[in-house]
Amino acid sequence: MPKDRVVTGIDIGSSKVSSIIASISPEGKVSVIGVSTIPSRGIKKGVVVDIDEAVETIAQSLEGSERMAGYAVSSAFVAVNGKHISSLNSHGVVAVANQEGEITAGDVDRVTEAAQAISIPSSREIVHVIPRGFIVDNQDEIKDPVGMSGIRLEVETNIISGGATVMRNLVKCVQQVGVEVSSLVFEGVASAEAVLTDTEKELGTVLVDIGGGTTSILVFSAGSPAYAAVLPIGGQNITNDLAVGLRMSLEEAEQVKIRLSTEEILPLRPGGEREPRKHRDEIDVSDLGFEQTTVSRKLVETIVEARMTEIFRMVGREVKRSDLGERLPAGAVFTGGAAGTLGVRKVAKKVLGLPLRIGQPRGVTGLIDELGSPAQAAAVGLVLYGAYFTQEGGLSRLVSRGKLGGIFARVVEWVKSFLP
Repeated sequence: MPKDRVVTGIDIGSSKVSSIIASISPEGKVSVIGVSTIPSRGIKKGVVVDIDEAVETIAQSLEGSERMAGYAVSSAFVAVNGKHISSLNSHGVVAVANQEGEITAGDVDRVTEAAQAISIPSSREIVHVIPRGFIVDNQDEIKDPVGMSGIRLEVETNIISGGATVMRNLVKCVQQVGVEVSSLVFEGVASAEAVLTDTEKELGTVLVDIGGGTTSILVFSAGSPAYAAVLPIGGQNITNDLAVGLRMSLEEAEQVKIRLSTEEILPLRPGGEREPRKHRDEIDVSDLGFEQTTVSRKLVETIVEARMTEIFRMVGREVKRSDLGERLPAGAVFTGGAAGTLGVRKVAKKVLGLPLRIGQPRGVTGLIDELGSPAQAAAVGLVLYGAYFTQEGGLSRLVSRGKLGGIFARVVEWVKSFLP
């Protein structure tokens, strides 16, 4: 009988490092057997700024998940993030190789490679080449052309790329822990796998992953990503503002933010309605051990709302830049560690004017109690990516180019596709 596969995902963020080990059954069921999350060091705005500290943090997180799973990790899927990430759409065309006109997986590979024949700076590296749709002899909106008959095959792709040196440093950190990088995965792509439904992707939606130091944006149209961007701003900026406004340390400001945000998650009445929150002018923080026993609720709400408004205005500009702002009937889905911050729904609706929901990770079993928070969306998405998008056979919905040094290899493969 076939054995279960084991897949590991490592989300190296600005505020935390999460590692998840999952067992994949032959039927494709994903069961989490190990998870560990620790505060991040050596990472700022999604980029490695201190290799030694980053390596130590990754090692500690992996050790915790390995101990829980009883499994030694040798390879992992790693999330990549940062303002260096960008995307563009590209078109590829090839003639069908089979004389009888039947399209094969080899034709799909060739046309995808042809779409990558674009001019990008040597300082950048392709992370993903995502087919958005195929055209067979002028018949468009084809999702999987394998087995169809045709003479001319075309593809529309979304190509996500990032800074080569930035990604090389990230890979180096993971390798120093003794783990090979199976593939780099853009954090927005990973989070989308964990929180978005197929219906939302098909209708058109924007995924907004608000992390500690960055906010990842991925716009979907007709079932596939069409635009990606990363903003160098996140939940830590809110904490910084609170620390200045309330005259307290960053650690204390973070606890105040969490305290007020948690109060927004109110218990349900027996009838299913939420208990109205009693308005109080002061927030009681006496149990947190601060010098101050209370802080002004109005001041905290004003500070948080001002920063959230700035973040969502920047998100709105990126959505407008994608030229898909009018074609997002499914609205926006927010996830990430800062998605539960006080006032996210109110401010987002006001600024973006889109229907929205908070995305919770789904699609896995096992240790789900530790993975229910939006903060774990990217880590859960990494193991789902490893489970479903790297299997051989058939048309992969996502073609990954996560390993570095691939520019020369892609050129060789493209030339070989034209040889008999």
